[in-house]
Amino acid sequence: MSTETAVGTPIAVTDASFAADVLASALPVAVDFWADWCPPCRAIEPILKQLAAEYAGRITIAKLNVDEQPRTMVQFGVQGAPTLIIFKNGHEVGRLVGARTKRAYQEHFDRLLG
Repeated sequence: MSTETAVGTPIAVTDASFAADVLASALPVAVDFWADWCPPCRAIEPILKQLAAEYAGRITIAKLNVDEQPRTMVQFGVQGAPTLIIFKNGHEVGRLVGARTKRAYQEHFDRLLG
């Protein structure tokens, strides 16, 4: 992934990099559609950083700023932030709208990895 800075940390994706970084990924990718002005987005940021480390090598956590990258947001029908969409083999396999607890994200990821 071109934007990955370190294993086990969230990556930033853009409209231009989305297909390569998310849809073509060998691993499932959980994309956080977020915005700077969104308090729930800021609240889940540390949770997603922890999950990126805990699920390293199994799930990639990606972040897409909806204000800076509106094309992908519209393409996937995201109507509010935060929205977490999980992609596997190039297809959406899960969607969580709104802030959740760390445990809720873990349960969703664990079901996906089954």
